[in-house]
Amino acid sequence: MRGVERRIKAGLNPKVGSVASVFISRWDAAVAGKVPTQLANHLGIAVALRIYKAYVELIGSPRWQRAFNEGATPQRLLWASTGTKDPKASDTLYIESLASPLTVNTMPEATLKAFADHGKVGPMISASGGDSEAVLSEFANAGVDVSALATRLQEQGADSFDKSWNDLLKVISSKSAALRAAA
Repeated sequence: MRGVERRIKAGLNPKVGSVASVFISRWDAAVAGKVPTQLANHLGIAVALRIYKAYVELIGSPRWQRAFNEGATPQRLLWASTGTKDPKASDTLYIESLASPLTVNTMPEATLKAFADHGKVGPMISASGGDSEAVLSEFANAGVDVSALATRLQEQGADSFDKSWNDLLKVISSKSAALRAAA
């Protein structure tokens, strides 16, 4: 929002395409075996529902509407890591649970094929967040500090992306050196 507002103030085009990635299954993998069975594979979806509620509130806010009136486009939520990691859970769990407008889902090929084979589009996510707060309260009662876990997952994700970026740079450097040597 601040970046778009700065662009508007500077007279620049505020139409900036972007996504905010939310890694869904990582939440459930992080608490697997540490919560009661009835909570298994529910944390990622509850977090996504809470985030979607905040997203809908943001794009409905007067602040966003002012930016939109200036030509800005909303950042979209990107549901990532939507392949089910738990072999006991449905292989289309996250896909069926996270259908929602203004979002992108980067499901793995196996999940896409499973959904094409036997998946069902469920109801769209509720703008109210559905039962996310009640589910998150159950996790808190089971000893899960969702805020601390969010921080840990964000740090792990950033470290993973940094490593991938650095690995890519090394490959490019190596290939460039090989091409220079061959020339």
